[in-house]
Amino acid sequence: MENLKITKAEQSRMSGIDYSNLGFGRFFSDHMFVVDYADGAWGDPRIDPYGAMDIEPANCTLHYGQTIFEGMKAYRSAKGGVNLFRPYMNAKRMNNSAKAVCIPTIDEEIFVDGIRELIAIDHEFIPKERGHSLYLRPFAFGTGNFLGVQASLKYRFMVITSPVASYYAEGLNPVRIKVDEEHIRAVRGGLGQAKTAANYAASLYAGMQAKKEGFAQVLFLEAVTRNFVDEIGAMNIMFIIDNELITPPLTQGSILPGITRDSVLHLGRDWGMKVSERSIGIDEIHEAHRAGTLQEAFGTGTAAVISPVGEFVYRGESLVINDRKIGPLAQKFYDTLTGIQYGELEDPYGWIENIKIEEEVNA
Repeated sequence: MENLKITKAEQSRMSGIDYSNLGFGRFFSDHMFVVDYADGAWGDPRIDPYGAMDIEPANCTLHYGQTIFEGMKAYRSAKGGVNLFRPYMNAKRMNNSAKAVCIPTIDEEIFVDGIRELIAIDHEFIPKERGHSLYLRPFAFGTGNFLGVQASLKYRFMVITSPVASYYAEGLNPVRIKVDEEHIRAVRGGLGQAKTAANYAASLYAGMQAKKEGFAQVLFLEAVTRNFVDEIGAMNIMFIIDNELITPPLTQGSILPGITRDSVLHLGRDWGMKVSERSIGIDEIHEAHRAGTLQEAFGTGTAAVISPVGEFVYRGESLVINDRKIGPLAQKFYDTLTGIQYGELEDPYGWIENIKIEEEVNA
């Protein structure tokens, strides 16, 4: 990468990481990728030691929430090197989010090359255990210091990394989900299709209340009808009803265009399944359960990959799915996606970007 300035950390954070008890997003690697925007242009990129930043009390993002982010992973490949999964889709989605909250778009090559450079330096932080990975968090935010509702003139784009285990403590064990008719995550014409902090802040209260009641997550409903399914708090949602794979459409206006979502739909079509992106009401799901045709349900997302749903609770009624066991299709999607991501299966779709590691090349 041209004009990249690298400042190495004087002391590694590795000794402070408990790889036997990683959790998710608790530990961070040695370095971070940074590009600042001022005077109408993104400046020269740099890699700095991971550490605190100076932020003024009047930082505009603290007051007006002008911030976006992505979630990605880097995997140790069985074939050598490190694999990224469809990183240009993340770059495109981040730019769509940027437009939604008036942040200048970021060149896709800078986005992806910056991640490559960061991994080349911090690849030793990638866990060796199967199922674990290095989580990548690209994000951007306004760095102007003012009060007044307006877009900032200055921004920062950053990438930090974190060695992680499974997102949910349950792993691939099916989770309990509360169908929430009271709270909403996003509305058509709002920020539902952007990966911005506001969406996640809007889901926190309902999620917190659901966890107090023993649920892993909330299934939100579309804001106007309070009938059509929207999303699980941190994931897209999919159903297998009478052998048909169904997920809410992006045209619904509040659905995040998930990379894992897109990959599952691609695989389903490739396997000859009937695949539908359409609005689906909670009443239809309830009726399918009553009729015995609701075979599986699962969330999809970068963090969890596939998260099977073992039970929905709707208006106090328990809708148990597949005897609270992971379904065969959810398992197949998980095995196929992770097999490609870890380099154990062939990648016929061109989804993998492999990063060669210098130590391996010279070995």
